[in-house]
Amino acid sequence: MRAEAFPPLVIDYRGRLLAGVDEVGRGPLVGPVVAAAVILDPGAPIDGLGDSKTLSAGRREALDGEIRARALAFAVAEASAAEIDAHNIYHATHLAMRRAIDALAPAAEYLLVDGNRLPGHHVPGQAVVKGDARHPAIAAASILAKVARDAGMRALDARHPGYGFARHKGYPTREHLAALERLGALPEHRRSFAPVKRQLALF
Repeated sequence: MRAEAFPPLVIDYRGRLLAGVDEVGRGPLVGPVVAAAVILDPGAPIDGLGDSKTLSAGRREALDGEIRARALAFAVAEASAAEIDAHNIYHATHLAMRRAIDALAPAAEYLLVDGNRLPGHHVPGQAVVKGDARHPAIAAASILAKVARDAGMRALDARHPGYGFARHKGYPTREHLAALERLGALPEHRRSFAPVKRQLALF
């Protein structure tokens, strides 16, 4: 559903230390899930913030720099592939979110978290469905998380160029699945995810 289909967002907080929280990387077969938390400066709005998936890579990079320069606070954190395998992707996602929230300085007083569940943090807040398109702080968090994870995939691609990570970012594309079958799983692959589990069972 488009953001316009939802009622106007009502936020039960009026202070300055509101953090938007979002994650990137639930669906890929490899690498961490990455979360970010951002407290924007209400007196210095940033133009062009939106769902990171709808922005070009160049626009995301430019906004990433602007957010880092102008936000009151920001933090990026992750949960590793091993933690995803140990806890499952749902709990690992919330673990990454809590780590990002904990790293904010100054600390957040209220959270707006993309999705339909809060990550179990002691700071009060609300979950916002389609939040990255409905509030700029969540959009900013989505951009930071996406830029950070994409950079990690480019670095993994440089170490293991046969898999195409720089192109598909670890998602289960035809190219990635063929490379997985041809080359086998890396330590960074998520062993609990079905395509990786099937490949490992062959050896």
